[in-house]
This record gives sequence, structure tokens and C-alpha cells, in this order.
Amino acid sequence: MHHAASRTPFSLRLKHAASGLLLAALLAAPALFPALAYDRAAATAPLQFRITEGRIENAFHQDGDIAAHLLLSSGSRPRVLVAFPAGNSGAGVWFEETATPVQWTLGEVRGERHRDGGKPWNGIVATARVDARRLVVKDAVLGSVRVLRDYQLGQPYPAGTAARPEVSAAAVRWQRDRLDGAPGYAIALEAENGRFVREGGKIVLQGAAAGEPLRLRIRASTGETPLTPFDAAGLLNEHAAPDLRSRQALQFLSYHEKFLAGSWRFDTYFGRDTLMSVRLLMPVLQPDAVDAGIGAVLARLAPDGEVAHEEDIGEFAVLRHRKEQGTFASAPIYDYTMIDDDYMLPPVAAAWLLEDARGRERARSFLAADGQGGRRGDALVRNLLFVADRSRAFADEPVFRHLIALKPDKPVGQWRDSNEGLGRGRYPYDVNAVWMPAALRAIGGFLDSGLLDAYTTPEQRERLRAAAGRAETWERRAGELFTVRLAPARAAEQVRAYAAASGVSAQAALAALGDEELAFAALSLDADGQPVPVLHSDEGFRLLFGRPDARTLARDVGNLMRPFPAGLMTDVGLLVANPAYADREVWPRLGSAAYHGTVVWAWQQAVLAAGLQRQLARTDLPADVRVELGAAQSRLWHVIRAADAVRTSELWSWSYRDGRYQVEPFGAQGAHEDESNAAQLWSTVFLALSPPEAVDAPASTKKE
Repeated sequence: MHHAASRTPFSLRLKHAASGLLLAALLAAPALFPALAYDRAAATAPLQFRITEGRIENAFHQDGDIAAHLLLSSGSRPRVLVAFPAGNSGAGVWFEETATPVQWTLGEVRGERHRDGGKPWNGIVATARVDARRLVVKDAVLGSVRVLRDYQLGQPYPAGTAARPEVSAAAVRWQRDRLDGAPGYAIALEAENGRFVREGGKIVLQGAAAGEPLRLRIRASTGETPLTPFDAAGLLNEHAAPDLRSRQALQFLSYHEKFLAGSWRFDTYFGRDTLMSVRLLMPVLQPDAVDAGIGAVLARLAPDGEVAHEEDIGEFAVLRHRKEQGTFASAPIYDYTMIDDDYMLPPVAAAWLLEDARGRERARSFLAADGQGGRRGDALVRNLLFVADRSRAFADEPVFRHLIALKPDKPVGQWRDSNEGLGRGRYPYDVNAVWMPAALRAIGGFLDSGLLDAYTTPEQRERLRAAAGRAETWERRAGELFTVRLAPARAAEQVRAYAAASGVSAQAALAALGDEELAFAALSLDADGQPVPVLHSDEGFRLLFGRPDARTLARDVGNLMRPFPAGLMTDVGLLVANPAYADREVWPRLGSAAYHGTVVWAWQQAVLAAGLQRQLARTDLPADVRVELGAAQSRLWHVIRAADAVRTSELWSWSYRDGRYQVEPFGAQGAHEDESNAAQLWSTVFLALSPPEAVDAPASTKKE
């Protein structure tokens, strides 16, 4: 699933952990960054905001060494969960299914600090009420967010991590140390007008009076080492959009040590998320924030230059070390399963250090600064050489078997990292037709700048120069291998059948197809080099990082902008996949309940918006193509605005009623394979994007 290495059940992850992983202890322990002191005297008021999505109430609190995300789930399966960026840790209480749905109402949330055994614990205390006469505790899970996520998906928590409840009539409390003896995790529920009793081995919260909601106080804390947040002034410049909710979400996810991918489920570093978010937000980020984001990626590179996708930290790292080495070490462990982020780093670094005036001014000092295990410039060169070496075979013989494939025995490898995300393909379109040529061009730019001279030998510069010359071959010849062509009648037949199977109208989609051959880039190639004919949003990457010829540009944008199920456009946003042109057996695997199916991801809309903006800045496009791109830009922003209520979410799905698509929060339906993060890093990137003047911003994005 998204960030699939982390979505696989823990036991299976341990079994296959040796492949593509590196212990950070081999680099240098114990910490990636020196501790950054937090000046309380200069601190502003705590950051506090809330987001409601479907039956889930999310409350965020950040104040110096406290950062916490409280989640209350209403409905028939209530839960209380608190996630902490510190150590990617958390604590949650799940209740047994109720006979009738219950509704939580959240009151005040404030920070709470205390010391236990002389060591600091940081957390929150919140008041809430729930309209239930009786709640039965199913279980409490304390530890890594990774473990909490697995439990939410039906997996048992690891041996040794259970916490024993302390029960009184007034409260129930769970607390335990980390497995290595470090300060751990705690959560408590305190009844203000009810009582806790034991019934047959179960803990039951009973109400005090008929018709009166239960009133609770929720306390949760962690002993994990806190991160150092950016304040608002240190994060964004004056050009950022006045969207308060997006600003708040970004601030909660931004720290000097790293950016977090999303909360509650990804409260730590993810390489791809960091790179793409920093690139899209670059115009509105303060220079120190851009440096922090790219620096975090460079600090986690493998010795061969691969970019780390994800990190196991805190108790999750302890669990891995215990399983694999029989120790209780806590050094981070990095996952290098993904392949797309390896080729994202060069063009993103080039966008900052070569193209942005602010980055150029500090490029030499940035590269000379110490990262993890050496200078940042040395780390960047490792990555550039990695890319260069892997570009040679296809340039020498441009056949599919020389493309960049997923790693052996891995079903995932780029951002569509659910098992079905690539339509079961092995060679991703974006990695080969977009990221590789973009990376090779970035290598050429770095060589021309002279910035690499202090970090490379003449032989290495020769290798890099040869690689830079392969960019056009990769872009042209790789792109050709992914082309899908369908006769007009065949395309219409597929759209008509798919619409009928999906319960949506085909009228507008069929009208938009026209009577010409349909040609588009496949989502991937299968193991035999055959295109997987799924229309997809990754074409936006090419608009943002490439320079297609005018006619190809118009054709590809037109493909995306057709109404679904001919294209990707719906009333609630741009879908990330459309399997209508694939075989029928593919349709249910990439449907509206699939994580990377016919659903909307906010950041993919942002990529396309930024790509259209970049292409419209060109001076070599014919007038008719500019008109088509302008119309596409306007249409895209209209649907972006239509789903404004979920704009900071990771993704959302849809239902179809009365001839229109309606937003459905992902995870709100039992058929959805997971739930969405309420605050997602790359969903905040619209702070750096402006709609065309003809598209008004909704009231919710205006400065409050």
C-alpha cells in the first residue's frame, strides 16, 4: 500500500528485511542531527488546529518539545488514538463494536509535560464526551506508529509490547517503557461522570445517568526524543498562499531534523514525499527549510547512493534489531526498496542549487556542510554516480529489459506503492520516461556549474558527463516503449463497458473521445515488456520536469482532461488511475476503494497544476496549444476547488449520485482498504501554487 514496506504485516517485513535495507549504525550513530535547543522565551503560542473527515475528528497540538495528533473515531467502532512525531510513536485505545453508532465531541486540548524517573515525558491532555451508555475496551496498543497501523489493519502487536492496564473506578491507565528500557509510552482515560468496571475479564466504561453523554479526560504522552519544529516565520516566506489550514498542516509536519510524510500514519521521514514536497513548495519555503529537507535526504543515502524511502526509528528499530541481531539496539534502519526517489534527487537538488537564486547563493556552503558521515557534496555525488551507472545499458541498447525495473521479488517501487498500484507491472513509466532523463539533465547542469569539482575525480566527471549525454535517448526511446494505441471504436467500447460496470455515466466521456486513434503512455510495462494500458496522472511529472514537443503535449494533456471514464477528470478531482482501457480483470483491482485506483490524491493535482504552469511559461508553443493548456488549467483548478474541504488530506474517493461525483473521505467506508491521513505533507503544496485569475479562491483559503 502507500509506502508499502511499512504497510506489510510486521512479521513478513522482518522475514524479508535483509533485502534493500541498511543499518544506520554502519554509518554513524546515534543521531542524524545534533540536538537543536528550543528557546521557550522566543516561542509563540502553541499551534492548534482541527480537521474533521467523515466520522474522524483530528486535533493537532504543537508547542516546542510537544507535538501530538489526537484522533477520535465515531461510529460503531470507536477508538481514541494519539500519535507523536517524537520517535514515530503513539498510543491508542480500541473499543469493541457498539450496537448503535456513537459520536465523540472533543473539548479542550492542551500540552502536558512531566518527569518520570528523572526523564522528560511530553504529551497532551484533552476533554471529550461520547454519547454512549457503555463502551467495552477491546485493547490498548502503545509503541511505534508502525505497530499501531498494523493493529488497525488487523495484525497482532509484537510479543513483549503489551501494556498491563491499571484500573480503578475513576480511570484506566496503560504505561510501559520501551523494550530497550528507554522512556516509553502512556495513555489514560479518566471518567468524569461514569466509572470503569471489570466484567468477565473485560474493562467496561459505564455511564452515570440515562441520556447523559459520558465525559472523559484523555491523557497521552511519550518519552521519545522530541523533534525541533520550524515556527511559521522560519518555514514560509511572504509568497505563500494565505490558506490557514494548509499552513497549519505544513507547520505540524515540518522540523529541522526532517519533514514528516503525514499524520497520523506516517509521522516520520519518507524520501519521496520529502523530495516532491520540497520541490513543489520551494518558491514559498524559507532557505533553511529547503536545506533541511534536501539535507535530510542526503543524510540517509546508502553507501552506493540510493535514496532511503523510509526509516525504522524508536521502538520499531528496537524490534527489528531484536529480531535480526538479538540485540536491543535502537539505531535507525533505512529502507531502500523504492526506486523512483533515487532519480528524483538530482532534479530536485538542481532546482534548488542551480535554478533558484536563493539556492545558488548558498550552494557551495550547503554542499560543504557536514551531513551524516561526510560532506553533503560527497553524498550528492554518490547518488549522481549511481544514476549515471544505471543509465548506460538502455542508452547502448534501448530495449525494455534494460529499463529500470522494480527490485527482484518486490511488487512496489514508486509512489503507487500498493500491490496493485502499477497494475502488476515491473517497469514504471515515471521512473524510466521522466525521472531518468530529468536526472541525467540535472547531472549535466551540476557539471557545467563547477559545483562538483571539489567532490569528484576527473574519472568520475568523465562518467557523469557521458551519462548526461544520454538524456534524450532515455526520454525518446523509453517513452516509445510505453505507448498504448487504441482504435476509436475499441476505445469507445471499453469506456462504455467500464461505465456500465462502475455505475457511472458514459455520455460525456464518449463525446470527448472523438473519432481519432487514442494514444497514451501506459502506467507500466509487465515482465514481458508489454504495456499495462491504464491511463494515469504521472504524466504530470513530465510536464513539471520535461519539455515535450507541442503536439505531444497537447495530446497527453487532452487525454488526462477528458471526463472519466475516458480520461481522469471528475467533479471531485483528477483521478490518479483509470483502468477502463485495460482488461476487465484489472478493473476491480484499481477501483474507487483501492489506494491507488480511481481515487484523488491532492499532490498529484498539484503536480499537474505546477506542470501546466511551467509549460505555459514556454515561448515556443503554438497559439492553439496554449489555448488548450489554458483551458485544461482552468478546468483542473475548478475541480481542485470543488474538493476544498479535504484539501490537506492524503487522498479521497467518490460516490456517484444524481449524475454527479461526490467526495467520500478515504477510509470512511468499510470497503476502503485503509484510511487517509488528515494532514499530508505533499497535500500542502498548493501553498506555492496560484490558480488562474478566472478561478476564484474559496472563502476557506482566505486569510483568517
